[in-house]
Amino acid sequence: MTMHRRTMLQAGLAAPALLSAAGRATMAQDRRRVIRSVPIGDLRALDPIWTTAYITRNHAYMVWDTLFALDAQNRPQPQMVGEYGTSGDGLTWTFRLREGLRWHDNAPVRAADCVASVQRWGQKDGMGRALMAVTDSIEVRDERTFELKLKRTVGFVLDALGKIDSNVPFMMPERLARTDANTAITEVIGSGPFRFKREEWIPGARVVYEKFEGYVPRTEPASQAAGGKVVKVDRVESLYTPDAATAANGLLTGELDLLETLSHDLVPMLERSRDVTVAPNDPLGYQLFMVINHLHPPFNDQRARKAVQTAVNQSDFMAAVVGRHTPSRECAAIFGCTAEEDNRFAALGWPTRDLGKARALLRESGYDGRPVVVMDPADNAILHPAALVAADTLKQIGVNVDLIAMDWSTLVQRRASKAPPDQGGWNIFVTNATLTGIANPLLNIFTRHCDDAWFGWPCHPRVPELTSAWAFETDAAKRRQIRTELERFHVAHVSSIPLGQYRSVIAYRNALKGLIPGPALFYWNIEKT
Repeated sequence: MTMHRRTMLQAGLAAPALLSAAGRATMAQDRRRVIRSVPIGDLRALDPIWTTAYITRNHAYMVWDTLFALDAQNRPQPQMVGEYGTSGDGLTWTFRLREGLRWHDNAPVRAADCVASVQRWGQKDGMGRALMAVTDSIEVRDERTFELKLKRTVGFVLDALGKIDSNVPFMMPERLARTDANTAITEVIGSGPFRFKREEWIPGARVVYEKFEGYVPRTEPASQAAGGKVVKVDRVESLYTPDAATAANGLLTGELDLLETLSHDLVPMLERSRDVTVAPNDPLGYQLFMVINHLHPPFNDQRARKAVQTAVNQSDFMAAVVGRHTPSRECAAIFGCTAEEDNRFAALGWPTRDLGKARALLRESGYDGRPVVVMDPADNAILHPAALVAADTLKQIGVNVDLIAMDWSTLVQRRASKAPPDQGGWNIFVTNATLTGIANPLLNIFTRHCDDAWFGWPCHPRVPELTSAWAFETDAAKRRQIRTELERFHVAHVSSIPLGQYRSVIAYRNALKGLIPGPALFYWNIEKT
C-alpha cells in the first residue's frame, strides 16, 4: 500500500493512519523511547552516493557510518577509524578500524568494505574524485587495516574522508559498494547507530528506524558528526507530512516531537507555545541557488542566463523563504559569505538589477517565446516559495513560464534528465546547500563543470583548471586569489545564481533534550524526557 500527500495527521487530531502497525507498535512502547518527526521530504532514493539529495543524506546518517567526521569546529576526527598515521614523506596513509564494528546483518566490518566504499564514493563526489586523482593505490593490509598511497602530497585527505555534506563517504558492505556509482543501491545494510526497518517503510508516508543494539559508539562526547553516537531512544518514526499547517498542529498537540523544516509563517504560532522550541539547528546556515540547465534553449546562451541574473532581487527570495522571523542576508559569492565579509556584489561583477536591461539581454539571446519549465517542489517549505519567486522573476522579463508542481522526491528524479524540457526535462529549479558544504571549490557542487558537473551541466575548461590549482596550492594568499577568480568567473558565466543566505529553523517539543547542531538532523544523543 502506498499513501501520498495528506497522510498520517489531520489538523489538530491524530489521524486513523496513526493506528497502523507502526502506530500500534508505538502505543505498545514507552512514548519516551520513541521520537516521531516530520522530515525535510519524502524518502525515495536510499543511496547517498548516487544522489546528493539531503533527505537521502539524512537517512544515511541514521544507518551508515564514516571513517572520519567533522566536529563542532569542523575539524576531521576519527570515527570508524581507531588508529591512523602517515609516512614521513606524507605519501602513505595507514588506517586501522576500531574493534567491534559490525554490520546490521551482524557480519564484521572489514577493511575490504571500506576500500570498496571509498573507491565508489571517489567515482561520484567532487572531493572524492580529487582524492582519487592523486591516489596511486588503496589496498587492504589485513581484516581491519588498509593503506592509501598518494602520487603527490596533498593536505585534504582527512577533510575528504570526513566530508560532512553530500556526497558523504559512508561505508557500506563490499558487495554493495561494488555497485557502479551511477546505479542506485536499494538494499540498506549499515553499521551505524540505527537500523532501517524496511518492512515498515511506506514511501510517501513513513520511514522507521530502530536502535542498533550492536553499535559500539566512540567514548568521546558527541560533537556535530563526530564523537560518540549514543542512541537514547528505541525508535525514530519519520512521518512525511507535506501540509505544513498539519505538521505544526501535530507538534502543538504532542502527536509529533520534531519538525525538521517549517514554513516561516508558522514560526510565530509555534513560538507562542510554552511546550515548543523554535531554533536554528545548522550553526552556519544555507545558501539558496537557482540551478539553470545549460544544455537546452534558451539558457544554453550565456546572454539568456545573464538576463535572469540581472533580473534577480535576492531580498525577494529571502522574504519568501524565511520572512522576518529568521536571519538572512544577500550574498553574491558562490562559496557563501562569512560574517566578516560584505556581500561583494560589485567586487565580483554582479550586475545591478535592471529589468529593462534583462529584457534586452533576453531578446539578444534569440529567445523565441518557448515555454521555460520551472520545477516547483510544492511539498518543501523552503524551496516551494522560492520557486514561485523564480517564476515571477522570469515572467517580469518576458519569459513564458511553465511552472510544474511536484513533490521534492519527483524533482530529485527529474533533475537528472538531460532530455529537452518538453520531453520530460527541465530548465530551472531552486535548491539550497549548507555553507559547510559549499565552503571551497572541492566541496561545492555548484562550481563543478564539464565531466564533473552537477545537474545543469555547465562546462567551461577554465573551471576545472582553477579548481585543481586551488586544491594543490599551499600558499594561503594565492589560494584566496584563485577562489576569488573562480567566484568572478561563475558570476560572469552564470553557472548558477546565488539567491541569498539564511538560517533555517527546526521546531521541537521541549521534552527532547540533547539535539546536536549540524548541517543534518542527528538523532543520536537525543533523549525524550
